[in-house]
Amino acid sequence: MPSTPQEVQEELLSTVRKSQETVVEAIKSWVEAVQAITPKLPSVNVPLADKLPKPEEVIANAYDFAEKLLASQRKFAEDVVKAMALPSGDKAKAAK
Repeated sequence: MPSTPQEVQEELLSTVRKSQETVVEAIKSWVEAVQAITPKLPSVNVPLADKLPKPEEVIANAYDFAEKLLASQRKFAEDVVKAMALPSGDKAKAAK
């Protein structure tokens, strides 16, 4: 049983990772089963399909944005805590 907040976080992250691995393995098995029973379909030429981003690019861009947003929110929260801790005379300086 975890006793510190960090241990609780690590246990939670470990559980999430294991669940994600299980889901990925299930999807791989499902894809293999479906491919084994479905006939090959002819290729379809979709106009401008080569201009669309790849799924990997969409995921990378979304997580890159989320990372930047989270970093911005962290900086904001840290700045708020610092501003609240300043002596009253220094609060005017911090606001600038």
